[in-house]
Amino acid sequence: MWCGMWEEFGARAPEFLGPTVSCESVGDCVPCSPDLARRMCVCPGPRRIGIPVRSSSLPLYADAMPAPTQLLFPLIRNCELGRICGTACYCHHTHLCCSPPPFPLSRLRYAPQKAFATVCRPKDPFWQYSHARRYATTPQRFYLTPPQVNSILKANEYSFKVPEFDGKNLSSVLGFDSNQLPANAPIEDRRSAATCLQTRGMLLGVFDGHAGCACSQAVSERLFYYIAVSLLPHETLLEIENAVESGRALLPILQWHKHPNDYFSREASKLYFNSLRTYWQELIDLNTGETTDVKEALINAFKRLDNDISLEAQVGDPNSFLNYLVLRVAFSGATACVAHVDGVDLHVANTGDSRAMLGVQEEDGSWSAITLSNDHNAQNESEVERLKLEHPKSEAKSVVKQDRLLGLLMPFRAFGDVKFKWSIELQKRVIESGPDQLNDNEYTKFIPPNYYTPPYLTAEPEVIYHRLRPQDKFLVLATDGLWETMHRQDVVKIVGEYLTGVHQQSPISVGGYKVTLGQMHGLLAERRAKISSAFEDQNAATHLIRHAVGNNEFGAVDHERLSKMLSLPEELARMYRDDITIIVVQFNSHVVGAYQNQEQ
Repeated sequence: MWCGMWEEFGARAPEFLGPTVSCESVGDCVPCSPDLARRMCVCPGPRRIGIPVRSSSLPLYADAMPAPTQLLFPLIRNCELGRICGTACYCHHTHLCCSPPPFPLSRLRYAPQKAFATVCRPKDPFWQYSHARRYATTPQRFYLTPPQVNSILKANEYSFKVPEFDGKNLSSVLGFDSNQLPANAPIEDRRSAATCLQTRGMLLGVFDGHAGCACSQAVSERLFYYIAVSLLPHETLLEIENAVESGRALLPILQWHKHPNDYFSREASKLYFNSLRTYWQELIDLNTGETTDVKEALINAFKRLDNDISLEAQVGDPNSFLNYLVLRVAFSGATACVAHVDGVDLHVANTGDSRAMLGVQEEDGSWSAITLSNDHNAQNESEVERLKLEHPKSEAKSVVKQDRLLGLLMPFRAFGDVKFKWSIELQKRVIESGPDQLNDNEYTKFIPPNYYTPPYLTAEPEVIYHRLRPQDKFLVLATDGLWETMHRQDVVKIVGEYLTGVHQQSPISVGGYKVTLGQMHGLLAERRAKISSAFEDQNAATHLIRHAVGNNEFGAVDHERLSKMLSLPEELARMYRDDITIIVVQFNSHVVGAYQNQEQ
């Protein structure tokens, strides 16, 4: 399928990729304690907030356009809503909603400031909802059945098997599995996968949005085109430009591999195409005759797309809808982790805190993990040092505060987020000349504290190269929603055992817990059941999400826990986890070995 970007210029256009739905709340959940109410005031449900936090969609973004079809808990919306919401909100024993979230609210991408305390308050007090619904007076437990759990987990899964020979080269990629599990409504993560048709190799990427999904949506649609154009030889660029000039059909440069729910913005296709065309025209003018370096092409594509996002927002558009769209994209943000696989050459370009992890099978059959990306946040000392060196010494204590950029933003590199890139004067000019929805929004008018020497944020990626070996079996690309819940070694072990069907047994660790002989027998029985049901999932990414959400303290999937986590209302789900998006790329060891033999 081809992006709608090419539609008006003679290329084949895609079929509509699925219906759209509006962003709505699943229900009004009554908090069962004042402490929970206070926490929920920091990150209430959609449409009740005007401050930039990861857990909600801002009014700036929530009402602008229909969201793509996502898994918004269809079972809950239909027959299960009253029962499940009642269960989640009823306080008995140690239910999930009565216990603190597994990660502090400080992990949210944006930290609300004291000056906006009034903005953080919901429009209506939570206690008012207690009069709108009556709850059972006796303890009740309603859990999703295994088929219902599977329906939720598998709704967004996608698999693609790559032909071993594509007509030009042997492919080192056997195929890939991908999946998404939302926590935000709508989900702010995006994913993309495509085969390069005019050059060699495959592109795969995950994109984690914040302050709404507008930026991650735009980047997921556009970035691969910028990379593909950056890799094209001079002759092919001239051929494409001549086709546009003469009105002929364009050469397709990407073959997309998309789930029906993965959305393309038809309304902005012409705008996006014009920006891309300007880019390839500049590449034609700047031609040096040298072969394009993949690392350089990835860096140039990331930086150029971010520059175009900024420029489109500054220039605006006569069409009011497009004008509002480009501003939404620019004022929200997104991180990106993209892999380019060509034979044995693997390049990973990362901007932000999503990760790429390589699964390696050792000679004894065990699994080890090789990290192919670095997080760009406060836990990366070199990244903190880079920021401090780019700004005056007088800002050394304020540029990174409370482990956030200017005390607000967790990732130190991202697309969009022009509030951390534009000068104060430019921000005010764009807001004042923009639509009323933008001018009336508290977030867009808010200037970060200690904002003296912008830009503070960049979209330039860090590119890591790895030469594939026969023991390199797969690559996991995932947003931080996965890495917040699972260690990299556990991720590689679970995927490796799933793909090979061989489970490496190790002594059961109880982690300091006191267990009886009967409890140990139960743990062994659970492990046996886990092995027998290993192929319940036909998708490696789905299998990994099942473990990420449902694992108990002993590393086994607990159906009761999994059911509870999947049945949480939207207002609570983001307090316990983030959106999770995963792509698992499986490599063809025989082809990789053949490449090595040819070069020896």
